[in-house]
Amino acid sequence: MKRSLIPAAAALLVLGGTGWAAVPAATSAAAQSASQPVATAQTATFAIDNMTCALCPITVKRAMEGVAGVQSVTVDFDAKTATVVFDPSVTSVDAIAAASTNAGYPALVHG
Repeated sequence: MKRSLIPAAAALLVLGGTGWAAVPAATSAAAQSASQPVATAQTATFAIDNMTCALCPITVKRAMEGVAGVQSVTVDFDAKTATVVFDPSVTSVDAIAAASTNAGYPALVHG
């Protein structure tokens, strides 16, 4: 009977030790992410040229969404505009406009 208790006790120590070791690591990671500044998203509206059909906004949206740092794109076909929310620490309005222009729809920042 003593032999069966020793492996069970060893297993409990191993599991218990793993659980305790994981808690400080998780707490440390949470503290690090909380101390880092969060980038503020910016919004820019672009005037889009060459949108002539209902499928054009899909192409513009996909081109702009393909830029790293872009969080969302809303295209208004009637107004011929695209409103983009993006992380300015990752991309710029010039890069977003270039993506649309390269897809065949020249874009200029409004105002």
